[in-house]
Amino acid sequence: MTTQPEQTLENNLIAQLAALGYKKVLIPDETALLANLKTQLEKHNKTQLSEKEFTQILNAINKGNVFERAKILRDRVEYMDDSGEHRTVELINQIHWCQNEFQVAQQISMKGLYKNRYDVTILINGLPLVQVELKRRGLELKEAFKQTSRYGIHSYSAGHGLFQLIQIFVISNGVNTKYYANGPLKSRSFKQTFYWSDIKNKLITQLSTFADYFLEPCHISKMITKYLVLNETEKTLMVLRPYQYYATEAIVERVKTTTKYGYIWHTTGSGKTLTSFKTAQILTNLPQVHKVVFVVDRKDLDTQTSQEFNSFSKGSIDGTNNTNKLVKQLTGNDKLIVTTIQKLSTAVNKARYVEKMASLKDKRIVFIFDECHRSQFGKTHADINEFFGKCQMFGFTGTPIFEENAGTNEWGKRTTEMLFGDCLHKYVITDAIRDENVLKFSVEYISTFRKKEHIFDINVEAIDEEEVMNAPQRLNNIVDYILTNHKRKTHNKAFTAIFCVPSVPLLIAYYKLFQDKYQAGEHQLKVGTIFSYGANTDLIDDDIDELGLATDEYETYAVAAEPDGATEYQRQCKKHPREYLDEFIADYNTLFGTKYNTKDSKTFYNYYNDIANRVKNKEVDILLVVNMFLTGFDSKNLNTLYVDKNLKYHGLIQAYSRTNRILDELKSQGNIVCFRNLKGATDKAISLFSNLEEKGEIIMEPYEEYVEKFNQAFIELLQVAPTVNSVNDLQDEEAQLAFIKAFRELMRLKNVLVTFTEFEFDDLSMPEQTFEDYKSKYLDLYDRAKNNSHKEKISILNDVDFELELIHRDEINVSYILKLLGKLKDASPEEQEKQKKAIVELIVGEAQLRSKKELIEKFIRENLPKVADADDIPEEFTHFWTMERLKALHELSEEENLDDQALEKVIGDFIYTEKEPLRDDIIGLLKDKPALKERKTIAERIKSKILGFVETFINGISEAA
Repeated sequence: MTTQPEQTLENNLIAQLAALGYKKVLIPDETALLANLKTQLEKHNKTQLSEKEFTQILNAINKGNVFERAKILRDRVEYMDDSGEHRTVELINQIHWCQNEFQVAQQISMKGLYKNRYDVTILINGLPLVQVELKRRGLELKEAFKQTSRYGIHSYSAGHGLFQLIQIFVISNGVNTKYYANGPLKSRSFKQTFYWSDIKNKLITQLSTFADYFLEPCHISKMITKYLVLNETEKTLMVLRPYQYYATEAIVERVKTTTKYGYIWHTTGSGKTLTSFKTAQILTNLPQVHKVVFVVDRKDLDTQTSQEFNSFSKGSIDGTNNTNKLVKQLTGNDKLIVTTIQKLSTAVNKARYVEKMASLKDKRIVFIFDECHRSQFGKTHADINEFFGKCQMFGFTGTPIFEENAGTNEWGKRTTEMLFGDCLHKYVITDAIRDENVLKFSVEYISTFRKKEHIFDINVEAIDEEEVMNAPQRLNNIVDYILTNHKRKTHNKAFTAIFCVPSVPLLIAYYKLFQDKYQAGEHQLKVGTIFSYGANTDLIDDDIDELGLATDEYETYAVAAEPDGATEYQRQCKKHPREYLDEFIADYNTLFGTKYNTKDSKTFYNYYNDIANRVKNKEVDILLVVNMFLTGFDSKNLNTLYVDKNLKYHGLIQAYSRTNRILDELKSQGNIVCFRNLKGATDKAISLFSNLEEKGEIIMEPYEEYVEKFNQAFIELLQVAPTVNSVNDLQDEEAQLAFIKAFRELMRLKNVLVTFTEFEFDDLSMPEQTFEDYKSKYLDLYDRAKNNSHKEKISILNDVDFELELIHRDEINVSYILKLLGKLKDASPEEQEKQKKAIVELIVGEAQLRSKKELIEKFIRENLPKVADADDIPEEFTHFWTMERLKALHELSEEENLDDQALEKVIGDFIYTEKEPLRDDIIGLLKDKPALKERKTIAERIKSKILGFVETFINGISEAA
């Protein structure tokens, strides 16, 4: 059977869209596109536009970036008619989304930096709002994704910039089809492309079926007008995934048609905040709803959630700082409110507040509870129900409470279903892993002690298990294990970790061990900690006063007296935990130049926010906690959880799920390292929350299976390129692409393997040197594709994601090379040639160092023989590098006729902000300004040289300087 050509796929899609109700229109170029737009806007607005009026509209919508144009799309556009009257036109009907004009065009050509032809364009009211890019069956879907990015650079902004109004991209090879929102090219990732599915989460991947569901005119219009979110913080567009869409639709429908409650079961990490925001936003527009109140269960989530809500709609949330403010919001004009369960409880129970809120008792208020498995199993639920007689409650949870995991309190066993009723939509962890919305877990169980033979002769009940688990030697061994394996687990600190322990006294003991070893020079990891030092930590000051509690009434963790046989960890707690926390925060202040303490709740909370941000930004390597941060904390840069506490059911899944947020190719799984036997608890939790018997969907396979997979992938690589040198003979790009894909799969598998404690290259059938040799050839092809990227004839290799994250290793940098040069200097003559060759091979094999290869070789050849003492090499190298950098900077200025000082400033700004220089900034460097038509080409060329300069002379050099 022959592969279906791309043209056939395209023609079939056009015919299918026409059958769905789109009008097929012939639009070969921008001239025809503009003429069609004028006609469609006139039809949609029931008006006639003169050329002068239409030009005003074109000028009004041709402003700003993709995000700013998305705002323009959703507003009415003003113009002045020929008689001098101010008028407006609507670009898209957002209220009645089906009442728009739908067309489909094929092969529209646009000429910008290069001339491009776009496969299939969906026009709504004449505007190109959905772009479909197709690849023939059998080709990698990622190639279509890369193609849309290339078009974004080359031609989408050409002419009147109408293609900057694209809201949604669709990519397909016929068999697999995905969609994603438009946005800045730098932040766009293939990881943020999604499959559509039906309401039961069955994936719809075939293009023909996808078109019937997703591209049906009313549905795609609804996705654009209702389910595409403008994120103000990131200045980007976010489109809902199918399960988010179905959940929101279910709640909105229930509010419209009933007064029943309900809950949404969407697994941790699947984006519940975005879903709940969109739900709340739509509900606030329903006339029957008086207010929407979004409720979190403790203060440390209040700010995070408010910030996320505000990022979706700037200024939509006025976060509540105290109960007085909450009551003012409830009785005022605020339609959407974010608050905490504690403040809400105070508001409905305190007499002075109840009186002020009496008018709300009969109002239709919708409450949305975040993480409702934690917040709704006490008296508060009943109090809210009783006070707001006509309220409607909805809960969001990743881990519902069932009979199996329900605790018992004075109200008895209570499940999520008892409190909220029906589950309106379900998206469990196995769904999310299958859809690549979260990662699998790699769980390792590390034995920390062995029972001696005679222990079986002792009455088991007589064993002091706590004494064994808290034994100083065991704690020391665990810390040593973490220090030994942390780089392996986090890919040389490319990610961060959390270490959770069962109690504050044990945390104190662990922290002191880490700190003592740090002071002794045994490690350089930055270990931070935070814990709740009292029962009322989560209450803000006014609530503490209202409850009649003094701010120093804290839980007592210290032992009153030191009994015979007290363990070392108990002796750690002679002081109050708060005193220890202040000591630990003082270490943190020294490390980061901050001034935090626990003198009041506000200062403590500021510390909480600061340490949270430093964990997210990878400034803290390991965060040591008891309970905090094990739920509600999202960080894509966190990939490892060390566990020395007993977890079960929802607590276990919540804690594990801190590690499995999708980020990039390097982050292949969430690593869980258990220092207790949690296998039984893990299996039970997975069984309960996956809704499946099979845990293989969630837990990664054993080490041996990945070894077998790697060896099989090596065989497949040899079928493409039997030897390293045979890669040179792959002249055909299809053959080169096959090699790239084969070796990339090897890198992906190695990326997983290296995180296993037992990994040794000797276990693999491919020698390490052979892997490195093939890697050099792989990087050669990458360099070739990169060098061809600015040529008009586009290579298919430009559409391939080489996934260089899998190659980058932080320990192989210029500093490391300098250490090798020191050894080279002191080596015997017969060893020097061998070491020189090894250094060159190492440089060639590292993506970050390849741009520095010629210069390092020059230093070895010309400068190294003149250095008398190996200790002087770093200083001599720094001098050499500085001179070469200045020489290269001068040559760049001379070649392009640039202002030297202005060039240095542009480069300095780029290094500081990490934002590529704008075209106008680059043109400003030129001593002689080029013609307008030449500026774009010249600016792109100079920008490429600037980026190359920074890559060669700046990146990876700081540690050596």
